[in-house]
Amino acid sequence: MTHVVLESCIRCRYTDCVDVCPVDCFREGPNMLVIDPDECIDCAVCIPECPVEAIKAEEDVPADQQSFVALNADLSKAWPSITRTKDPLPDAEHWKDVQEKLQYLER
Repeated sequence: MTHVVLESCIRCRYTDCVDVCPVDCFREGPNMLVIDPDECIDCAVCIPECPVEAIKAEEDVPADQQSFVALNADLSKAWPSITRTKDPLPDAEHWKDVQEKLQYLER
C-alpha cells in the first residue's frame, strides 16, 4: 500500500508533509504535490501534517478521488523530488476549501 495526494492539494501545494517524510517520496509539480508509490513506505507521518487533508492511505481514498491513485503514480515519474519545505502557492489560502479542482491541475 501507499499514500496518495488528493485533489485538495491543487492550487495550494502546502509542503509541510515533505519535511517529515523519511524516504523523500514527494514529487513537486507546478501547483500540487504527488507521492511516488514506489518510494512510499506507508509510514503515514505525512497525513497529519497536511493542512488541507490532501493525503490519504490508498485504501482510504474516497470513491470520487480514485483517479488520483493512478495520477500520483504517473506524475511522480515526470516531476522532480522535493525534500525541503517551501512556501505554499501565493493564493493557497483562497483555494484551500475549494472543491472540484482537478480542472486546475497543471502538469
